[in-house]
Amino acid sequence: MEAALAVEDLAVARGGTVLLQGLSFRVAPGAALVLRGPNGIGKTSLLRTLAGLQPPVAGRMTGAGEEAAYASHADGVKAQLTVAENLEFWAGVHGRALDPGVLRQFDLVALRDRLAGLLSAGQRRRAGLARLAVAGRRVLLLDEPTVSLDAASAAGFTRWLAGVHLAAGGCAVIATHIDLGLEAPVLDLAAFRAPADAPGGAHEAFL
Repeated sequence: MEAALAVEDLAVARGGTVLLQGLSFRVAPGAALVLRGPNGIGKTSLLRTLAGLQPPVAGRMTGAGEEAAYASHADGVKAQLTVAENLEFWAGVHGRALDPGVLRQFDLVALRDRLAGLLSAGQRRRAGLARLAVAGRRVLLLDEPTVSLDAASAAGFTRWLAGVHLAAGGCAVIATHIDLGLEAPVLDLAAFRAPADAPGGAHEAFL
């Protein structure tokens, strides 16, 4: 089966310092990959590189590009808009209409008319994650997606990810320190930590 996302001998940097090197992996349609490793290892830098937000130091990657959606620690919701207005805005950005089912899938029906600025941290997080559903991107790159979520909301997100996104042939790469209850292989990035004297200073990493 052709990979939805493929990485070969990839090296990534942050601030001109090479963090990871020699990364190679493939994620098939309908599958997820979980990234693990200590704080500072380079999980966020890897996801940002896969999303095209920063260039790789070395290596090749295929399958992301315009097909990818990146979700970081920021929720990406506008405080002055309601939950529904936020999702309608993001759906429009991606040339889509808002599917009302998204509100149900992320437990937002009762909050649809509430201003995002009045939401709790967990509610804002659910609204931010719901953007992934309205974007319709095939490759999801997720950085600690369940931050601020309680156990029930985290389980609901996993149900959507597995039962909707992956079931439809999408794929996901997820950096997380917790067990999401998702059937997915785990890639320990500690094995790819670049040595302190790895080539790739600031002038090389950002050419």
